[in-house]
Amino acid sequence: MSTQTKTDVSTGITMVPIGVVVGGRQEIRENDWSDVTARIVLDDALLEPEATLGLVAFSHLEVVYFFHRSTRTRVGAAHPRSNPHWPRVGVLADHSPHRLNHLGVSCCELVGIDGLTLTVRGLDAVDGTPILDVKPYVEEFGPRGPVKEPAWIRELMRTYY
Repeated sequence: MSTQTKTDVSTGITMVPIGVVVGGRQEIRENDWSDVTARIVLDDALLEPEATLGLVAFSHLEVVYFFHRSTRTRVGAAHPRSNPHWPRVGVLADHSPHRLNHLGVSCCELVGIDGLTLTVRGLDAVDGTPILDVKPYVEEFGPRGPVKEPAWIRELMRTYY
C-alpha cells in the first residue's frame, strides 16, 4: 500500500505578476549574465510605494519569474543543454526553463531603487519577463554546511555569470 498522497490541484493556482523586466537582454542566451543590467518595474496598481522601503539595505535579491517565452515542457530526463558529454538528468536536477510551471528563480545584485523600479545586475531573465515575487537575499537562508554539486553543473556554470 502506497503512503503517497496526491495533491488536489483541481482548483488550480492563480498568480499575478507584480512587475516586469525592462531592458537587459532581448534575446535568450544561456551565458554571460554577470554584466547584464536591467530594471524590474513593479506594478503600482498592485503595490504601494512603500513596498520597497528598507530594501536598499540589501545587496542582492532573489527574484521569482515566469519563463514567458519557453515553449517546451520537459517532465523526464535529458542531457543539460543537449550536451551529450553531460549526464542525462531529470528536470528537477536541472535549471532548465522547460519545466512544467516555467518558473525561474535568480539571485541578482541590487544596484539601485527608484520608487517601484529596481535596477539589478546579473538577473538571468530577458526584457518583458513577468516578475512573480522579489525577496531580499539573506545569507542565513542559504545552505548550512558544505554544498555538494556534480562536476557537469560546475562546468555549465563556469560561463553562466
